[in-house]
Amino acid sequence: MAVNGTTTTTLPNGTSPPHAEEPVETPFLIVGAGPAGSALACFLASHGLTGIMLSNAPGTAKEPRAHITNPAALECLRDIGLESEVLGVATPQSHMEHTRWCHDMAGVEYARIHSWGNQPHRRGEYDAASPCRHVDVPQTLLEPILVKHAIVKGWKMRFDSTFERFERDSADGPITSTVTDNITGQTYRIRSKYLFGCDGARSNIIRQLDIPLIKEPGQGLAINVLVEADLEKYMKTRTGNLHWIMQPEIEHPPWGFTCINRMVKSWHEWMFIIFPEPGFTDFRVRPTNEAYMKRIRQFIGDDGVPVKILDVSKWYINEIVAERYSDGNIFCMGDAVHRHPPLNGLGSNTCVQDAFNLAWKVAYAEKGLAGPKVLDSYSSERQPIGEGVIRRANQGLRDHVGAWDALGMMPPDVEERKRQHAELSAPTEAGRKRRQRLREQIAYTEHEFGGIGIEMNQRYESGAVYLKDEKEARRPPPEDPVLEYQASTYPGSRLPHAWINKRVPNRENVSTIDLAGHGAFSLITGVGGEAWKEAASRAASKLGVEISGYSVGWAQDWEDVYGDWARRREIEEDGCVLVRPDRTICWRSMAMREDCDEVMLKVMKSVLGKE
Repeated sequence: MAVNGTTTTTLPNGTSPPHAEEPVETPFLIVGAGPAGSALACFLASHGLTGIMLSNAPGTAKEPRAHITNPAALECLRDIGLESEVLGVATPQSHMEHTRWCHDMAGVEYARIHSWGNQPHRRGEYDAASPCRHVDVPQTLLEPILVKHAIVKGWKMRFDSTFERFERDSADGPITSTVTDNITGQTYRIRSKYLFGCDGARSNIIRQLDIPLIKEPGQGLAINVLVEADLEKYMKTRTGNLHWIMQPEIEHPPWGFTCINRMVKSWHEWMFIIFPEPGFTDFRVRPTNEAYMKRIRQFIGDDGVPVKILDVSKWYINEIVAERYSDGNIFCMGDAVHRHPPLNGLGSNTCVQDAFNLAWKVAYAEKGLAGPKVLDSYSSERQPIGEGVIRRANQGLRDHVGAWDALGMMPPDVEERKRQHAELSAPTEAGRKRRQRLREQIAYTEHEFGGIGIEMNQRYESGAVYLKDEKEARRPPPEDPVLEYQASTYPGSRLPHAWINKRVPNRENVSTIDLAGHGAFSLITGVGGEAWKEAASRAASKLGVEISGYSVGWAQDWEDVYGDWARRREIEEDGCVLVRPDRTICWRSMAMREDCDEVMLKVMKSVLGKE
């Protein structure tokens, strides 16, 4: 029932549920316990901040929706010591070796491409970009790790709790949220200083804030069919976690045009993501279990394999991003602000990075280490990233149409599809051109399965990045910014990765990114840069923040064992880079300066919003 534009809950007997009188008090309220909300709780906990996390669901995810976990997100989890636990439940990169195009899982293969860092000619690019690697972690396995970690660190988790609405008198005033316990029907209130909308694509918080959404026409319906089927005997010769299935000669149902079969657990659990034929608009279609089973068996191609359908769900292929991510002391992230298909594997990864960007800013502002202005940088930094992600993910889906066409999938008439597909085998000029077109289209999908650039080339511009000392503009982006990663120390860039060690090696190599983060600012300099470390120490003392100082180079704190830091730092040996707690470079000096103390204090105040 709607009252004054808000929604109230009514019990089945028509009465209102009981209402607790006194609100529960907490400084931080997170609505949503998916990858965004649970990651945010973990990152806030790493700063010693705890609160309440709500979820409308009865528990963590029951559907393995997101699954590709990329190096950029793993670096965030590495920062708080969760990387090894995630890797412990992940399917390793070796099982993600290929993406394939085939007639069915058991039969003919049309093409394949190396994927997710397994490309023989590109492994060096991935090695240079990060100490982390792509892995496959279904949301059903990732969420429990994050939620458990948050609870252990002091967060209170309330499942089966529906967020109804919030009230506040001013943009930075106390927020009173109304919540319904789904089990008892009781409505109660939670008063918080901050509210975080991590409540997914149907976000009540975004709706109540009335934040405009930038929308492009969607690309229709998709159907997820979660299946148990042991296909291990086939996967030994066709290793990969993604398999596009194309059957041009089959009279398919309108809702079952084609499919990408995604490994969930190797090699016995699968998500068949089914796409309707072009132009299909009956979003209310409800195929029977028998119809699903028939199509799944066609996709598998071996009637002798036992098949069990575990779950079926529908979703819509959106291209939506919010115009802004925050409003005063309310911050939104994840699917609440960016909605897109899973192409390029950017969904949960972007959620985790949203949370990592915001957590340190909230912590510093709450502890008085930064001014309120630092919170404004969250939206100005992450919204452009979200906009780029939704564009890329949707373009990734459109990029596949060329391969479908080359395989003869696009004509509505089955006989014409057969004719076009048969042309691939013909020793004719038409056959040669079709085969060439298929090779070219398959090769272009590297923009999805090898897009280290879109994953790692995030650049921030905001008040939390100091650019006034830069004499030149940022280097132009790479020729192909989706495929190519561009390491840079230009302010707003992620800290480049390079392996370093001690002068007398006594441990495994350490990444430069491990020097940074962990809740503190850090400064990296080199030979002749001792004055920078001293200036950072004095600035830290005056501002009450931690700045960890390191020198990398010949006979320094850390040795540049491969010379990679020297190649990537873009500064002189006696220059420095200043790195935020989220491992983003916020300022650099190309060389030593006489005014080290003055400039260090000025820059830190600016970045912290304390000018």
